[in-house]
Amino acid sequence: MAVGSKKIRACASNMVETCNLRRGENVIVKGGAHTQELMEEISLECYRKGALPIMMVTSDRYTKAVYDEIPISTLERSPKHYIGMVENADTLIAIEEIDDPRVAEAFPRRKLVARQRAMLPILDIVYHPKRGKKWLYAGWPTRAAAKRYGISFEQFEKTVIGGISVPPKDLMVAGRRIASRFRNASWVHVWDGKGTDFRVKIDGRRANIDDGFVSKQDFDIGERGANLPAGELFFAPRETVGEGSIYCPVTQDRMSGKLIRDVHLEFRRGKLLLETAEARGDKDQLVASFDECEKIDSKKYSPVRTLHLAELGIGFNPKIKKAIGYVLTDEKVSGTVHLAFGHNKSFGGRSDSVMHWDFVSAPGVNIDVKKKDGRVVSVMTEGKLV
Repeated sequence: MAVGSKKIRACASNMVETCNLRRGENVIVKGGAHTQELMEEISLECYRKGALPIMMVTSDRYTKAVYDEIPISTLERSPKHYIGMVENADTLIAIEEIDDPRVAEAFPRRKLVARQRAMLPILDIVYHPKRGKKWLYAGWPTRAAAKRYGISFEQFEKTVIGGISVPPKDLMVAGRRIASRFRNASWVHVWDGKGTDFRVKIDGRRANIDDGFVSKQDFDIGERGANLPAGELFFAPRETVGEGSIYCPVTQDRMSGKLIRDVHLEFRRGKLLLETAEARGDKDQLVASFDECEKIDSKKYSPVRTLHLAELGIGFNPKIKKAIGYVLTDEKVSGTVHLAFGHNKSFGGRSDSVMHWDFVSAPGVNIDVKKKDGRVVSVMTEGKLV
């Protein structure tokens, strides 16, 4: 593992602290073999808190063999023993499983879809509105991933581990400061000079502050999960109203993980217009991922909301400076906003979906908020808080 042991121990402590564990909680810790030392430190920290961890490890070699050799008829079967484990767990901690993201780009899409269908019962348990589980998804830097994103490992380490190291109390202070600008807001207008210009309605929807800590208050209102690095303010906007466009310099395909650049998306009445989507290469991957998830949703949820607005987010992690295509960190860049489509029921919305795909704007956006009394207040100008 490229990251030093001292940093690993500090990150493990932060990750367990994020989950706000209680004595006796059952914890599943899973990740790739390249994160073995980190998972061990997380598990030891769980034990020190009086919780009971169990580790699950995979690897790039094993995962590649599964998608190369195992037939769809097997991959689409839900693993009942794992379902039982998740049902009896209190918290799930997942660390980035893939060492080299380029490995996943070659996985057959039909098998990816089959595996996603098999995992639906797990998602139902984790996101259940009353009996859902606490969860944490954390990024981790590797040399192979840094090469894929076109930056040095040192830069990638600073982005991910630096982002994880920001204290939750600092992120909460920053999040509350930004959230105060949205108090009594009805509509939000976001625009820049690069192709982003949209309006969404957040009237009646709560402001969620991603500070990297799952408090009892978060848990009680149904906000039971966290990402690390943290650092965003996000809303579940009204799903069937709002319109406009967003320009996203780089994103990852929701299924294959391929990087897609210069994405232009439009939506009307809250619904993504796939037929007008543009991208510099691999646009077919983007369209296919939405189409495939919509087919899954059509057999499971009503109404089908795969293409509808799910999230409006504003990034503010001070240690994350640049979008690189790694969505987990890109959406935390200060001076950017992101729109997501698909699922938002777990953070105050009304949509169930297997899809949740974030598209992060270029930095330097402008944000105006229209209050319920009709006043228009400027929140951000060219990426800077007013």
